[in-house]
Amino acid sequence: MAAVSKTTDGTVHGALDVSAIKKDFPVLSQTPHGKRLVYLDSAASSQHPQAVLDAMDDYYATSHANVHRGVYALAEEADRRYEAARLAVGRFIGAPQPDVEVLFVKNATEAINLVAATWGRANLQPGDAVLLTDIEHHANLVPWLMLAEERGLELRWIPMGDDYRLDVADLDRLLSGVKLVACTTMSNVLGTITPFARIAEAAHEAGAVVVADAAQSVPHLATDVSSLGCDFLAFSAHKMLGPTGIGVLWGRAELLEAMPPFLGGGGMIRDVRRDGFSPNVLPWKFEAGTPPIAEAVGLAAAVRYLEDIGLDRVRAHEVTLVSYAQEQLVARFGDDLRIFGPAGTDERGGVLSLQYRDIHPHDLSQVLDQSGVCIRAGHHCAKPLMRRLGVPATARASFYLYNDESDVDALADALDSAGTLFG
Repeated sequence: MAAVSKTTDGTVHGALDVSAIKKDFPVLSQTPHGKRLVYLDSAASSQHPQAVLDAMDDYYATSHANVHRGVYALAEEADRRYEAARLAVGRFIGAPQPDVEVLFVKNATEAINLVAATWGRANLQPGDAVLLTDIEHHANLVPWLMLAEERGLELRWIPMGDDYRLDVADLDRLLSGVKLVACTTMSNVLGTITPFARIAEAAHEAGAVVVADAAQSVPHLATDVSSLGCDFLAFSAHKMLGPTGIGVLWGRAELLEAMPPFLGGGGMIRDVRRDGFSPNVLPWKFEAGTPPIAEAVGLAAAVRYLEDIGLDRVRAHEVTLVSYAQEQLVARFGDDLRIFGPAGTDERGGVLSLQYRDIHPHDLSQVLDQSGVCIRAGHHCAKPLMRRLGVPATARASFYLYNDESDVDALADALDSAGTLFG
């Protein structure tokens, strides 16, 4: 674990020691094509520190048993680690009742589908309105499109302005009669940090329930569900140094209590009869079958790693790094390079979506890989946004706590080489 500096009250401070942090991530020692690995795809999936790998290995080596089923010592230790992970995650996002409000699911996508399939089907009727935005990931679009088709719902949209920010000037009109608002806290394409708390406050005044897709913000920004004002919040472990296969849905306890179960099977029941069943109490009501136990242990280790470093320091580091990247890329490539997203850094995260000359993003990504630089290419599961931007795809570089200015320089050098190759 990289050394961090703390005050006497335990508060972390100071700039990140990225060179030390890099050593915590085994994958970063690789040399693809004989080049230093420059991983710039954390918005899709982040890498894992050794502490996370060790925690999962230790669980499998010393404590594996199925949870909530055995009364022998090994099973009780598995129970303890699994439920401790729930409390750790709840603390990380400021959940008022983490022991009942934090649900472990497969990923953020499943979390939002759970809300649509349970709360949505129980509460939305034909003609009801749902408010979305122009910048949503498919995970926060398709479940509502499916429900709208099934139930005959009206879908409304908060537009994106020419400055790549949400235009909330007409919010009160858009909210009139709306039953649910589903909004991202940070765009995975633009890096735009949305005015979520303002939207949530207005939505509640209009009587709507609010769903936050926080997959991009929880790994990078200090999160408090009460301050955000959401009723549900979804995110994934694999974007915040944790393993794949586990995500989180936080929901207000009174809403979760009233919702029907999502999946049926073992663990989520209190009793089963030939003529019916009664569901378990929260949170197990929504955790049917064997849950991702080792993954929960890994997520808890990721939470501890981020807490030890401090999300305030992660955010400050990314602001500095994105500012440096914007300055360097604009100075070096000028009009040959288009950067999608807010110009400043106050309202954007560590994501840069790029269009370089007329080079297709997929070709660009393949060429950059020859320099050891990993970026994303495609529509980033945001096709409506791509159409709004007027492009079929972008090349996306995304930064995290293990990136530094040398990685930005490597990106610029690789782009330069691509420009030479394509003429």
